[in-house]
Amino acid sequence: MAQTASWRALGTSVHLLVEGGDLEPGRVAVCRLLDEVDRTYSRFRADSELSIVNARAGRTGPVSALLAQAVAAALLSAAQTDGLVDPTVGRAMRAVGYDDDLDRVAAKSGPPIVRFESVAGWRVVRLDCAARTLELPAGVELDLGSTGKALAADLAAEAARRASGGGVLVSLGGDIGLAGDPPPGGWRVRIAEDASEPADAPGEVIALCSGAIATSSTTVRRWQRGGLPFHHLLDPCTGRPADGPWRTASVIAASCVEANAAATAAIIRGASAPAWLAGLGLAARLVSSEGAICHLGRWPVPAGMATA
Repeated sequence: MAQTASWRALGTSVHLLVEGGDLEPGRVAVCRLLDEVDRTYSRFRADSELSIVNARAGRTGPVSALLAQAVAAALLSAAQTDGLVDPTVGRAMRAVGYDDDLDRVAAKSGPPIVRFESVAGWRVVRLDCAARTLELPAGVELDLGSTGKALAADLAAEAARRASGGGVLVSLGGDIGLAGDPPPGGWRVRIAEDASEPADAPGEVIALCSGAIATSSTTVRRWQRGGLPFHHLLDPCTGRPADGPWRTASVIAASCVEANAAATAAIIRGASAPAWLAGLGLAARLVSSEGAICHLGRWPVPAGMATA
């Protein structure tokens, strides 16, 4: 049976499962990785490298290897989703009130938002991976929320595999990365809109042996301003929270970054999402605003009790 550890980091729940290896070295490796991620590209820390980069917008400057990797992943995701997952939504996120950890955002009160920020668009970002330099135009702020947590899940899974010597599953608020050999029959994963729910709660359970899975939803990261509801999935075309037929999308892909980008883009894309996902050959599960479930592609047949 897999060894497990759970804690909180990056403002979300962390679950680590290790099969056929040592849990503690894997846990330490994941903690170190997530601490580096927090210090590098948290939008809510004034001393993070990302905050410093945003503050110097208009000038070119050096960046760390991790930030360069995170920005490169975000730009690739933007290109692959036709710009629907765009890292230049930082100012728009602040305009709708998502300017702090969600618990503090939800506790704030204020007047209704009457102005929405336009999004500059990912093509204005100038990243030189070889020289490790980055330039943002003046007034542009990066927000790596859509891809940064998923990248952390991918990196954490690999770090835990190396440190533990076993097969591992890492879940960061529902963004799940795998590395190494899975347990017999695969990892049991419960598909949920709220990643804070326990693994044995009612819900659809699937088995995964490789790759990654990510879920994006408009039902969890929500807050109000002046009695009006908001959520964190912004349409870059309008700067407003996405308002389409899907409230939740779960996607299986080769990496968690790819899965998360596709899931987020599906919600923003709206009615055309099923055809778009099918064109990419991705397995997906969409939940409509009314709760109807749509399975796409080679979505796994439901399995037994969840382990993650």
